[in-house]
Amino acid sequence: MPPSLDPLAAVRADGDPRTDVYLTGTVFLDIIFTGLDSAPVRGTESWARGMGSSPGGVANMATALARLGLRTSLAAAFGDDHYGEYCWEALEQGEGIDLALSRTVPGWHSPVTVSMAYEGERTMVSHGHEAPPPDFAFDGKHAPGCPPPSRACVASLVPGRREGWLGCAASRGSRIFADVGWDDSGRWDPADLADLEHCEAFLPNAEEAMRYTRTDCPRAAARKLADRVPLAVVTLGAEGACAVDGRTGESAEVPAIAVEELDPTGAGDVFVAGFVTGTLADWPLTDRLAFAGLSAALSVQEFGGSLSAPGWAEIAGWWQQVRSYEAGAPGVLRRQYAFLDEVLPAAYRPAPLARALPTLGFRRPA
Repeated sequence: MPPSLDPLAAVRADGDPRTDVYLTGTVFLDIIFTGLDSAPVRGTESWARGMGSSPGGVANMATALARLGLRTSLAAAFGDDHYGEYCWEALEQGEGIDLALSRTVPGWHSPVTVSMAYEGERTMVSHGHEAPPPDFAFDGKHAPGCPPPSRACVASLVPGRREGWLGCAASRGSRIFADVGWDDSGRWDPADLADLEHCEAFLPNAEEAMRYTRTDCPRAAARKLADRVPLAVVTLGAEGACAVDGRTGESAEVPAIAVEELDPTGAGDVFVAGFVTGTLADWPLTDRLAFAGLSAALSVQEFGGSLSAPGWAEIAGWWQQVRSYEAGAPGVLRRQYAFLDEVLPAAYRPAPLARALPTLGFRRPA
């Protein structure tokens, strides 16, 4: 069910695109184990104290965007199996994501990822095969045809591979936000990020940013990346995030919010979704960073990637706690997040969000 809070209400106008954010990629079924005391050891059996299942892969980003009230369109292949049916239903009916550009591939099984969380880290094992390209593929392989008009597109860049649809989307006025995957080749060649020419914002983590810029400081990396893309955002893990606006020279940095972490799966996707939301709503750069960090912090307290993403109810609940706790003498958090008073209604009580469960579904009673 679409959320009742629209963060873009103040900037919407007649003639705007019907879609706020378009994205494409691979949907996985994620199976997440938590509560492990240590990494699995060869030749032994490890028992996890917690387990959850949820749509994963690009579904993490799509769900995070939709839960923040953005009209989200996802173009993806879904397996012709029970996993694929579950992921489709969870995204379309459960989250209100537009799957009109997605398709079910006969005879193709859903990719699966098993994620194990322990000691603040995670280890993943995945299996899957690339889906056959649709007949209407834009570049013959990687993405459906030029996406429909949208305010923004989110892309995950692959080192050394060009995504033909990005230039098409940018030419239609879409604002492109991109992150990047790990470079298994070890080259970290800046030339591999040629698609940054189409992007408004690039959001790598600190290690990726430093390797691509040949720097030893994430803040220096952000400044160097701002020479290639209008807005460079670097996530700093437990330290928070920093950003540099190459158009204005403005820089910003916000600390991370300390929370009790259950599962970090999908936190990076949730961060990007929060930053995209704030950018499309025309918030100041510092507020965008703070909101993205808050969204990610709330997500790691739940199982899984997609279904751990927070909605406005969780954000409002957290803000109410902060205001109550710091009512006497406003502290750092209350000052940092004061902008939420203008975003959130006085009372916000939507329906509870879906969360990852140990099983895909129980049989109905006879």
